[in-house]
Amino acid sequence: MSQMRTAHMRVETSAATHVGKVRERNEDSYLVRPETGIWAVADGMGGHEAGDLASQTVIEALASIETSDSASELLALCKGRIFDANSRLMKISSERGVVIGTTVTILLTFDGYFACVWAGDSRMYVVRDGGISQISRDHTEAEDLLADGVITAEEAQSWAGKNVITRAIGVTEFPELEVATGTIQPGDIFVICTDGLTRHVPDEEILESTGASPPEQACDHLIRITLERGAGDNVTVVVVRFGAEHALASALQTDSSALRGGT
Repeated sequence: MSQMRTAHMRVETSAATHVGKVRERNEDSYLVRPETGIWAVADGMGGHEAGDLASQTVIEALASIETSDSASELLALCKGRIFDANSRLMKISSERGVVIGTTVTILLTFDGYFACVWAGDSRMYVVRDGGISQISRDHTEAEDLLADGVITAEEAQSWAGKNVITRAIGVTEFPELEVATGTIQPGDIFVICTDGLTRHVPDEEILESTGASPPEQACDHLIRITLERGAGDNVTVVVVRFGAEHALASALQTDSSALRGGT
């Protein structure tokens, strides 16, 4: 787990991934870069060749971002790297004669603001004021039909195309990214995960796990209960917790007192 300060807030973050109990290879990849305000997960498309290559290509592209002078610059750099990765994957797909793709969900933070950038069904949640909200929207056939009012929420649960991805990186010349933005509040906890988690763990349990534990323990717990429930896919989870600056100052003062032999 890593800690740092940004925009007068303490940031604690951790991540965990597991191949699961069915797959032979882990095609998930993730990125944790609090120093640049970037966290991400990518899920190589199941059933296609080299899904792990696809997810790693996207994550490596994002990891090449060093510093930004503004939130808008960070978002522009992120989109640029994703488009570069998309071009590389399209070239590989053409050379191999196969489809190589991946989902991606990215958390960007700068000066108290955040952006969620995504394509596919890897999700981002925010835990705030004792509740949990899904920031991203699944790019699946069922969710698209639900958004268009073609089917009901009940029908979406059992829809034949429930898990058919409608957006991904590496499968079209111009990838469609969706973006949601907002402000960060002290105490916010962001959870980024692949569908290997959400297929087994409902939102309420994600809330319970992340709200009551530090990020490292939350990640370990979520992976553990996914494995206990069969883990039919690779599973990856990243947890990012923002705390008030005064909480960090208090902790540092306590540590300093302890070093001096105080109580």
